[in-house]
Amino acid sequence: MKRFSFPVVAVLCFGLRAAPGVAGDTRVLIWDERQPEQKQVYETFLGEAIGVYLSKQPGFSVKSVWLEMPDYGLDDATLDATDVIVWWGHKKNAAVAPARVEEVVKRVMAGRLGFIAIHSSIHARPFLRLMEERAKQDAFKELPEAERPGLGIEFHPSPPRGVLFVPSVERSGEGIKLMRPSGWIGGWRADAQPSLVRVLLPEHPIAKGLPNHWSIPKTEMYSEPFHVPDPDAVVFEERWEKGEHFRSGCTWSVGHGRVFYFRPGHETYPVFLQEENLRVIENAAAWIIDNR
Repeated sequence: MKRFSFPVVAVLCFGLRAAPGVAGDTRVLIWDERQPEQKQVYETFLGEAIGVYLSKQPGFSVKSVWLEMPDYGLDDATLDATDVIVWWGHKKNAAVAPARVEEVVKRVMAGRLGFIAIHSSIHARPFLRLMEERAKQDAFKELPEAERPGLGIEFHPSPPRGVLFVPSVERSGEGIKLMRPSGWIGGWRADAQPSLVRVLLPEHPIAKGLPNHWSIPKTEMYSEPFHVPDPDAVVFEERWEKGEHFRSGCTWSVGHGRVFYFRPGHETYPVFLQEENLRVIENAAAWIIDNR
């Protein structure tokens, strides 16, 4: 497969629309909040850079949508014509209406849609709702099967940032109470310092074709703890010279669907003009489709 040279991928015109794919293509929907700041680095927008890369890989067809579109670009017809959503959100993570979020969650849980969250999308409504559903899923596994039918689930309020997620189950009348996953992290620094990404699971499909480690010259730092249910797999770990570390490539099964989170980013750093990071998104989309 022809690869782009490190570190820059050419970005094409605004409003990417890939040519119709052949039957069997993985249909990827790029959802991008489209912050104006992205244009400090990207020719158009960050999501467009990812979309251009994927549209050049065999077996993918790509459509880009954004927040200001009708139904936030997430109308039923678009979702039904999508296999994988790649989501970039930051300052307006709560702006998407709950009804549209639930349509995304419903399709993921049914195995009709996969979800890839990038960087600050840990606070995007679809990602947090999927983490809630995973927390419920894990809670039921702790209970005897005979006790599960009819049990209601209530969430405690999310704890302060920096608190470790604890998947404990408390009885509450006819139901159970759980800690709500908040997506909070231990800390962050937007100081454009390099990170080192290390592959923890080299045999995992998301690590296919990647080196055992690579450096990201400019990125924002996130540190543990990461307030989410335990992942099924942690494919990548990221570290910084000051000692911070983060689970930077995590997978979860939620219902019958798959979710992947990839940490690197910041809208004003060229993280998604770097081939290794783009290859992670490509591999994750292919991994999700392998679940069908």
